[in-house]
Amino acid sequence: MIDFFRSDNAAVPINVPAMVLGLLLAFLGGHVIAWVYMFTHTGLSYSRSFVNSLVVIPIVVALVMMVLSNSLVTAFGLMAVFAIVRFRNILRDTLDTSYVLSVIVVGMACGTLRFALAVVGCALISAIMLYLWFTSFGTRHRYDIIVNLHWSRPLSDLGDLRSLLHRHSRKALCASQRSHEGYEGTDLSYRLLMRDPERLEDLLTELRAMQGVSRVTGLKAEEESEV
Repeated sequence: MIDFFRSDNAAVPINVPAMVLGLLLAFLGGHVIAWVYMFTHTGLSYSRSFVNSLVVIPIVVALVMMVLSNSLVTAFGLMAVFAIVRFRNILRDTLDTSYVLSVIVVGMACGTLRFALAVVGCALISAIMLYLWFTSFGTRHRYDIIVNLHWSRPLSDLGDLRSLLHRHSRKALCASQRSHEGYEGTDLSYRLLMRDPERLEDLLTELRAMQGVSRVTGLKAEEESEV
């Protein structure tokens, strides 16, 4: 009868508590780094997929190091496999890369007879992937809609427009204000966190009826793609 946790044919027998602790610590470390990235990111290229990858990749790397421990032959084999994946497949999503790395490492663990490591690592990574999907981890909800309009009245009268926007929204941010010499009026773009997202049409109707406002358009936030 094979002892499941003692069946690893390695120079050093696997330490199951240390293995689990290492994978969990990698998960926690990835979470901390992902949270820091979320709170400190200020650019336009924010991607929830990348944030999720920051959580998953440390687990995969920890699993790789456990598979490669005390085995130079396995290390060279891993380099060859990664070279095949890198140059023959173009992965457009960072989370897809995490999935590919995960299945490669689990396969290598099984191929090197590290059955306990393969099962525990596969179960933990699967649970993490499901957790990221179920909780939508990494999503930032800062506003519901984008409203673009043309303002033909003096800028000193913008208080009337702001009052209307604040009646419908919890937060209104003027993201763009464009005007130049020889151009009548000002083009404005607002980011709004709605009090009731279902009342978007009511807001747009009131804006179109407001004196000095024209060319009103609204875009829901979920219609924007990540860049």
